[in-house]
Amino acid sequence: EQGYESARTCAINILGTLQAELGTLDKVEKIIKVVGFVNCSNDFDKQANVINGASDLFGEVFGKEVGQHARSAVGSNALPLGIATEVECIVAVKED
Repeated sequence: EQGYESARTCAINILGTLQAELGTLDKVEKIIKVVGFVNCSNDFDKQANVINGASDLFGEVFGKEVGQHARSAVGSNALPLGIATEVECIVAVKED
């Protein structure tokens, strides 16, 4: 649950960056791919459930057609500054 919320927060930050750079989220044509890293122990195997926090938010904001994407969810024994999750995405943007 905390990991899910952490990934969701990462997605909120990505949306904020897109908003700042594009001026509006209406210019997002497609969320193409999401890659998520989860800071976890070797015996943790629910990385996909954690990164659902980001994927679910993109679906809520953009709907299925724009928000559905390819995805990878990877476990790591350490992430920078001890963060719980890291999420990156590839986004297609509409031309003006």
